[in-house]
Amino acid sequence: MEKNNKKYNDRGEKSYGTGGSRRDGQKNDRRPPRDTKNAGKYDHVDHSVQSANQTSDHANEDMSSGIVIGRNAVRELLHSERTIDKLLVQRGEREGSIVVLVAQALEKKIPVVEVDRAKLDAIAGFAPHQGVIAMAAEKEYVDVEDILAIARERGEDAIIAIADGITDPYNLGALIRCAEGLGAHGLILPKRRAVGLTPLVSKASAGAIEHLAVAKVANLAQTVQELQKQGVWVYAAEAGGQSYDKTDLTGPCAIIFGSEGNGVSALLKQKCDAIISIPMRGQVNSLNVSTAASILLAEAARQHAQAREKRSAE
Repeated sequence: MEKNNKKYNDRGEKSYGTGGSRRDGQKNDRRPPRDTKNAGKYDHVDHSVQSANQTSDHANEDMSSGIVIGRNAVRELLHSERTIDKLLVQRGEREGSIVVLVAQALEKKIPVVEVDRAKLDAIAGFAPHQGVIAMAAEKEYVDVEDILAIARERGEDAIIAIADGITDPYNLGALIRCAEGLGAHGLILPKRRAVGLTPLVSKASAGAIEHLAVAKVANLAQTVQELQKQGVWVYAAEAGGQSYDKTDLTGPCAIIFGSEGNGVSALLKQKCDAIISIPMRGQVNSLNVSTAASILLAEAARQHAQAREKRSAE
């Protein structure tokens, strides 16, 4: 989706990075203290079953609509602990992975209903559904503290992705897939001026949304400050910053990824501890936000793993 790709141009060397000046002029070798007390639980809560009377209006609704579309997303949903009301399958579609999905649903005593393609198209808002839609219980948002608690329970320093005003559902879904696959402990979204956990986001995540804790907050700037108070270092992915592979990302950290058109907001860059960037050495001067996220989160995960190995050897 080239039209939504964010351009990150740098002065001199091109880069896709992260942003904000380190507060109070502190050096980059600070290690925030880890909070080992008051570890919470990331418990699953009871979910109410969603009504089966769905319309095409659900294409613009949140995941509270209970619609999960696409084979990968439905497969991961079946593996999760969420309540599933029913599985809608396109009439005559009984081949390939559809057969497996139907068998898994029947094994879990989930009703399987064959419907015409036109009905699936309407429910999915004409998004590609691959012949299968699950009517699931609501995807529950968590608190930011729950994300930190997940890291503590795993005995790891937190790695958190923050999405600042991402409006394209495919980009957000791909970001969720990258974050979950690389071991991030959670994702933070703003409540306004950004896409939520819609069916399209779920499908684009290829099911990763089922395994990643997601918090939704009213004020990202305030949330950044709260994270910093708890010892989390916050970086903005923007051009013009220090190279990501020369940045010490060990210790609890969060990385902010900006919107397709505007990048990380000026206010958040001011609140961040540092801007980190991905040097661009070819003719192309930009990366898709999910591509940049995969690079930066992989580097953070690598450094965290090395730090754990070093502590274990001591």
